[in-house]
Amino acid sequence: MKEKKFLEFPDGFIWGTSTAAAQVETAGDHNWNGVKTLDGYTFSRTTDHEKRRDEDIGYISQFGSMYRCGVDWSRLQTEAFGKFDLDVVEEYRDFFKKLNAEGTQIMFVIHHFMNPNWFEKNGTWLNEDNVTAFIDYARQCIEHFGDLVENWNTFNEPNVYAINGYMIGNFPPFKKNYFKANKALRHMGKAHDIVYDMIKEAYPDKMVGISCNTVDFQGTNFLGRIVAKFARWWFMDSAAKHFARLDYWGLSYYAHMPMNPFPITEIDTPGKLAKMGLPHDKMWAYKPSAFRDIILEFHNKYKKPIIITENGICSDDSDVRISSIKDYLEIMHTIIKDGVDLRGYIHWSTWDNFEWNLGPTYRFGLVRVDLETMDRQMTEAGRYYSKVTQDNGLEIEN
Repeated sequence: MKEKKFLEFPDGFIWGTSTAAAQVETAGDHNWNGVKTLDGYTFSRTTDHEKRRDEDIGYISQFGSMYRCGVDWSRLQTEAFGKFDLDVVEEYRDFFKKLNAEGTQIMFVIHHFMNPNWFEKNGTWLNEDNVTAFIDYARQCIEHFGDLVENWNTFNEPNVYAINGYMIGNFPPFKKNYFKANKALRHMGKAHDIVYDMIKEAYPDKMVGISCNTVDFQGTNFLGRIVAKFARWWFMDSAAKHFARLDYWGLSYYAHMPMNPFPITEIDTPGKLAKMGLPHDKMWAYKPSAFRDIILEFHNKYKKPIIITENGICSDDSDVRISSIKDYLEIMHTIIKDGVDLRGYIHWSTWDNFEWNLGPTYRFGLVRVDLETMDRQMTEAGRYYSKVTQDNGLEIEN
């Protein structure tokens, strides 16, 4: 009979969940509105979060002490350098105040893959003039929401945004050019540096970082190894250098990605991962142990605190999600024991949302959303994670 062991996390460890405004609110006048998705849906209604904020607070507040989220830039600012719509400001402030009252702090993400259409029409992140427009948007976010925010991400996964929006062409503005991807990253890095200083001037004690997506690229043949090595360099080393001024690294991880030299995923090559004998979810190969190596790499290279800002699994099965949470948290616990300054774990996602270009049937939520009615239902995985956050740890079989 196996013995059970309780893995306790340090006092003050941050637990939480995350969503993105564009993925949970009805689409405003932004670049994702109307995008057709892989599963046959149109990016429009998403999950009715703006109509169900009080209900959603009830779920959010069960999942730890921090909620990572953003706002709809297109609703707040309808033109470059325009003053924020104060009614929309008040809507978000009311939401944040209620979360704070429940004991939930805000990790505020300023940019999460979504730009207003006026920003897109003016050249998106390829136009350096748009940097100053974004800085103005960030300035007003600090002014209107800063008193309710505990922690800041200037950008969510700028490497994912740049590669999908400007190199592969899966995200708006659907460009396919290596040099444009690099240019977009440079401009976002420039904006980050300026916004970092603005936040620190207004709130010197608040931590400021980004969320950097990480992937375990691995070649399966000679050409695959060459491409995987380049992908890892560009995606994690080259992209990260634009965001060096940080109080901490926010890291996200979902994917082990074999390459032959093309990526082998359940999205692009369904069934192939199973034929290779690799465990996988509905999107990628599943290899939690690789995240340990990546975290240690960032720890050793940058000597900064780390917060896991996104991590989860794309599955309709609550038991699979529970197993995944256990796998990752065991790794997090070991990493902390090994001396890594890992300060928190924020699970993706609070409830099922609209998974960008793939669509809403690609589910990550601890709370299930009915795609017809938008009704919410707590899952067993949600109940499990809630208990983990309340106990500040988890029980495992030794």
